[in-house]
Amino acid sequence: MAYGDFLIQKDLQFTVNHGDIFIIMGGSGCGKSTLLKIMIGLKSPATGEVFYHGDAFWAASDSHREDLKRGFGILFQSGALFSSMTLAENIGLPLQLYTELSSAEIRENAALKLALVGLGGFEDYYPNEISGGMKKRAGLARALALDPDILFFDEPSAGLDPISSRLLDELILQLRDALGKTVVVVTHELASIFTIADDCVFLDPDTRTQIATGDPKVLRDESPNPVVRNFLLRGELEAANKKDNST
Repeated sequence: MAYGDFLIQKDLQFTVNHGDIFIIMGGSGCGKSTLLKIMIGLKSPATGEVFYHGDAFWAASDSHREDLKRGFGILFQSGALFSSMTLAENIGLPLQLYTELSSAEIRENAALKLALVGLGGFEDYYPNEISGGMKKRAGLARALALDPDILFFDEPSAGLDPISSRLLDELILQLRDALGKTVVVVTHELASIFTIADDCVFLDPDTRTQIATGDPKVLRDESPNPVVRNFLLRGELEAANKKDNST
């Protein structure tokens, strides 16, 4: 992964298993969001390939790559809702563009997706009329609009208070279990990582490569790499430092 001659990450190799919640994590500036962009088709890798069920994504024809992308649902950091559209219209837009459903069927599907994320009855609200946590849920409903195989979340808890963040984590788990989705999440939030993750890759900004993969809880307790353990133990370390400073 690079921008021109500037290397972001190299020698990345990991597998996301079907039905897992997979975390892309690492310190600030390590390239987490850039990796996500490469995985969803917004940026091509400098070298290398991304495979979906054995299909080479970047080597595919434009039409086949578009077909593969139809299996993606994406929740961006801000929710990325159109402010001039109601929640139902936001969620119905992908259905309007990519299906032949009638207006009534699109409205029905939008209402169903909103109900799935706990926003039943909010179809005619505008984004500026709901809270930040509700906007994230509405963005998630739109990500589900085309019934994708894989959900991609970029810092889903960013800007949320701890309670809203925890509720969003619980919703992600519920949707994965109920719908059988595979979920890929970019985050540095430890509470979310330990609550939802089945597996992860850790990107290191200093060596500019991955330095760990696996269950974050196992990495926290057993990783031989101090960088990984310090990252995953930082909450406990910060609490200990505060205690020492107060005595």
